[in-house]
Amino acid sequence: MMAAAGVKRPRERIKIAFTQDYEETSLLGEGGFGVVVKARHRVTGEAVAIKRVRYSDDDEGRNKQQAQRELMQEAQFLDACKGVPFLVGYHGLARDLATSDLCLLMEFVSGPSLHTYLSDDDKPPLRERTVRSLMWQLLTGARYMHQRLVVHRDIKPGNILFDGNKNVKICDLGLALFTKLPPPYAQVGTLPYMAPEMLLGKTDYDERVDTWSLGCVMAELILRRPLFESDYDDDSDEEEVGQLVAIFDVLGVPDGRTWRGFKSLPLAAEVTKKLHKKQRRKNRLRDMFPEETLSKEGFEVLSGLLTSNPNKRLTASAALKMPWFNFSKVVEELSLPQKNKEMATVPPPAVHKRKRIVIIPPAMPNVLLAAA
Repeated sequence: MMAAAGVKRPRERIKIAFTQDYEETSLLGEGGFGVVVKARHRVTGEAVAIKRVRYSDDDEGRNKQQAQRELMQEAQFLDACKGVPFLVGYHGLARDLATSDLCLLMEFVSGPSLHTYLSDDDKPPLRERTVRSLMWQLLTGARYMHQRLVVHRDIKPGNILFDGNKNVKICDLGLALFTKLPPPYAQVGTLPYMAPEMLLGKTDYDERVDTWSLGCVMAELILRRPLFESDYDDDSDEEEVGQLVAIFDVLGVPDGRTWRGFKSLPLAAEVTKKLHKKQRRKNRLRDMFPEETLSKEGFEVLSGLLTSNPNKRLTASAALKMPWFNFSKVVEELSLPQKNKEMATVPPPAVHKRKRIVIIPPAMPNVLLAAA
């Protein structure tokens, strides 16, 4: 029977905890967004991470209302991803009784970030099978996230954490997007990991901006440095152009054959002018990742993720079907650096009840990483 017209459904009540129920034990990170602290529940002893947003009362920064709105938007994105594997867990909202501010309660992740690991010069190069295991986890997390119509838009080593079992956790959905909403979409993210279509000014991009970022992460796992590094200053008005020059210097400049509609994008003509003629066509990606560094099957995944034309780029689901992800071989465990500081980050929330997804990742035996 149909409900009577005009009858409203009762609103779902969301339980909100209080930050005073937790004892803060250490600072995990801080930045322009705010701070993340480690805390312990005073009754249960459970360790969590609490994210507080930062705001300003002057005209220079965002005010309290804007900051709280952004936090609630992040909570919505995280809630939509509840149960997604390889994303940091979300425990809900908490209110600070002293300020009335809302905060995010998140899973505490004990390991370092991928950025911290890759910055350790004492670590040997990662073996291909370790890179493959990490990419399987990241692509699996992205696949389920994209099925929930959420695009992260800021996947990078600094937003990837290791848990106590040496599995990865994608964190910080503060710049996420619901693709169920119509474009135009804003240009956001971290420059070395931003997809070319976004940099070129395309405003109706999709979840493949994330798979581009994951291709950049895969390259960095092997090189231990960002693949596409611009020579332009971060404060330059042409920083997007500089990043595109860095991308097309490696992959070649697209044309009407390789990317239909490329020339109509806002920055296409300007970028083409910046490159020398000899740089415009040749794709040098295989030269940078020869077969002794990355197998044929592994390169198929890397090049598929790092395809400039988003219409030809691999989705997370398509990438996971590639032959490279055949886990008949043993996968090595990372030897993670000892932490002087505890590290964690931002995770996912809950509003809609969803069936829990159970994913059993490939085994990572307790073996120290040896030089390749």
